[in-house]
Amino acid sequence: MQSLDTTVRRGEDGMRLLDFLAARLQTSRKKAKRLLDERCVFVNGRRTWMARHVVRAGHGVTVATGDRPAAPGADIPVVYEDEDYWIVNKPAGLLSTGDGSLEEQLRAEHGNAGVSVVHRLDRDTTGCLLVARSEAARRRAVELFRRREVSKTYHAIVAGRLRSDASALQRPLDGRRAVTLYRILDAGEEATHVQIKLVTGRTHQIRRHFHAVHHPVLGDRQYGTRVRLSRKGIRIGRQMLHASDMALHHPGGGAAIRARAPLPRDFRQCLRTFGLS
Repeated sequence: MQSLDTTVRRGEDGMRLLDFLAARLQTSRKKAKRLLDERCVFVNGRRTWMARHVVRAGHGVTVATGDRPAAPGADIPVVYEDEDYWIVNKPAGLLSTGDGSLEEQLRAEHGNAGVSVVHRLDRDTTGCLLVARSEAARRRAVELFRRREVSKTYHAIVAGRLRSDASALQRPLDGRRAVTLYRILDAGEEATHVQIKLVTGRTHQIRRHFHAVHHPVLGDRQYGTRVRLSRKGIRIGRQMLHASDMALHHPGGGAAIRARAPLPRDFRQCLRTFGLS
């Protein structure tokens, strides 16, 4: 798909964004709409996906498809294994469950229809994912999650400079209590590297909490909409969120399990891009 980095001309003032893209890219409205639907379009540094959005002379318009990964068929590294469970390092671009998912791939590779993912990570989130090797093992592990007896640590790169060194985000989500603890590892003017622990486990909790305080996870196409990004931020291809550590007591025997997934290459490259450690 084509890219674009341009300024709206005087004669284009008042055009709808969809029409502007189709004209400038010399492509069909259908293909231009796909760019909007995939949230690859920025107006003055803000991710914009409304086809009817009106552009004005002097506005900067950027189409940045980035290097969003497409991982079906990719290797799935195992960071912990026993007769009941794997903890795998999920690659970006791969669904946890469903058609073409990590779960389906592991079932096929091991000839075991009983393999099932115990919890989920978003498609573009990487890192530790617990997988049961039988239905009985899955049920035991689900009970641990229900009792909040599984500890998970995440790393994220968020937009802008966070000012509080260690804090908690406690905004309710979907009418339910939600608590996200974070610690700043390094911060610059354009981005901050944070370590995160979840007290609760709401849908998209990390992404939604940081979006709510105007520091969205870089590369987040769904929630990264409230702030103006630099050119470096615009070109991040997927959300910079990684589940680095998992700790639990074995559901079948109580022995402690600890697993760690190293930061992926694109995450480390993003840290370098923003001068972070």
